[in-house]
Amino acid sequence: MASTIQALPTEVVYLITAGEVIDSFASVARELVENSLDAGATRIVVSLWPQQWRIHVADNGCGMNLDDLQQAATAHSTSKIRSSADLWKINSLGFRGEALHSLTTLADLEILSRPAGGNLGWRVIYGNSGKVVQVEATAIAPGTVVVVSNLFGSSSRRQGLPSAAQQMKAVQGTIHQIALCHPHVTWQVCQNDRQWFTICPATTTGKLLPQILPQVRQGDLHEVKLEVPNPANSELSTQHSCTDAINRVCTPNSALSLVVGLPDRCHRHRPDWVRVAINGRMVKSPELEQTILSAFHRTLPRDRYPICVLHLAISPDQINWNRNPAKTEIYLNELSYWQEQIIQAINQALRISSANLKEAVHITRVGKLLKAAEAKGGYNFNPQNPNEGNDTQHSLKAIAQVSNTYIVAEHPGGMWLVEQHIAHERVLYEQLYDNWQLVPIEPPIILYQLSSAQVSQLQRIGLDIEPFGEQLWAVRTLPTLLQQREDCAEAILELSWGGDLQTAQVAVACRSAIRNGTPMNLQQMQTLLNDWQRTRNPRTCPHGRPIYLSLEESALARFFRRNWVIGKSHGI
Repeated sequence: MASTIQALPTEVVYLITAGEVIDSFASVARELVENSLDAGATRIVVSLWPQQWRIHVADNGCGMNLDDLQQAATAHSTSKIRSSADLWKINSLGFRGEALHSLTTLADLEILSRPAGGNLGWRVIYGNSGKVVQVEATAIAPGTVVVVSNLFGSSSRRQGLPSAAQQMKAVQGTIHQIALCHPHVTWQVCQNDRQWFTICPATTTGKLLPQILPQVRQGDLHEVKLEVPNPANSELSTQHSCTDAINRVCTPNSALSLVVGLPDRCHRHRPDWVRVAINGRMVKSPELEQTILSAFHRTLPRDRYPICVLHLAISPDQINWNRNPAKTEIYLNELSYWQEQIIQAINQALRISSANLKEAVHITRVGKLLKAAEAKGGYNFNPQNPNEGNDTQHSLKAIAQVSNTYIVAEHPGGMWLVEQHIAHERVLYEQLYDNWQLVPIEPPIILYQLSSAQVSQLQRIGLDIEPFGEQLWAVRTLPTLLQQREDCAEAILELSWGGDLQTAQVAVACRSAIRNGTPMNLQQMQTLLNDWQRTRNPRTCPHGRPIYLSLEESALARFFRRNWVIGKSHGI
């Protein structure tokens, strides 16, 4: 096998945004693991000895022949790019050829490797600046083992580093992030010769996520995979097609993979699980992260944040990986286009459809409702998506009202309980959000003793308000929904206490929605169900409360023991 690792030309080296790549245990683990993934590994074993400042990374990748091993640790030597043009079409995780060379200046480095199909493996020990000091044949399975010992031993850097426990936590976080981008890989991580954690392979990121975030169950998540056309002005052509970094398959289009925690089931106290990956690597993208947070606005409780893992597999010509020494900081071309695609994908994921409710489980709620049943039926319900072109106007059929509060709805797969006030609140809020209209009223509503802050707030949300005498104010316009209400003055006072326009819209929707305790006839209930099913975010109200509870027919069947044989149930 010919050598594939070569030194980069001087002009390419000058173009590379160089920087310090090795500054902690986590950075060593990241660089070595990314090399393993670039080599096509499907099983990676990471062994750490923090007190001895030692790390081993073994993989079953393509391996290296002796010529490549002798070149691997020299400065700016890589198999991943050849020319300056390659910097604009990077498909690999690494490309600078700096990591192994940097390690030789900070630690003792040796690599054992055997190429796939090769009959012999080699062990190479490197000295300072990547010079080969020892070569010997060795018995090794196909793949590569990198051994880094005495890390930072010849420098004063150990003094300023975090504690061993903190560094191991950083290593764990690094591997978790990489695993989410490469769910097909098996991971085994050991610390001080004991197994620390493992990550089993999964077909998708969504199926892998509960291993990393165990408080989230599979039924709490929904995954969307979409093929996305490349931007109209992309330089992508048939000769220069993108590599799908999620599935490693070439395609003329880009791909978007999205895992979301359904807002009626799971959320976080901090925005720590809004993750963005591009072409196999987690990146820092404040613009895309903010896009995700905005798309979940008014679907979660106050001060709660979503769980969302986004992975874009896009044409390399859309990304500048060489912007910053930290390859997590990138420049993305056509940013607004990708933001639009992300919003559409999240909207699709949050709708109620057969795809995103299939085999879902919500044990706690159903368990409380049917304590004696095998509680596996909550949310396991398959209504059709109204936005998929099917006739679903009557997929939920109103059949009763409980306590003048809950609508009981029948469906071929079971039944639903829908809380009428917050379902109507969701309908009204989206109508207000899409079409915020203020109408003139005559006579005006007179308010007494408003503060200047209250007056400014009402003006900020668009109401026409003016002095009407000493400590009196006349309001001459109102939101359409409040026009026919008898409590207009109280509603306006509520709006005057602060918040942005969306907060005002939520307040108007809440005040205008059907109150719990209000009797409804079947036609009124059916109309509300139809309107609610057509909303963009039918799972929660604008305050983040869940709107419905579904009971599948199979759960009811288990509770009533309908699977029993009649003769045996009578003791015959």
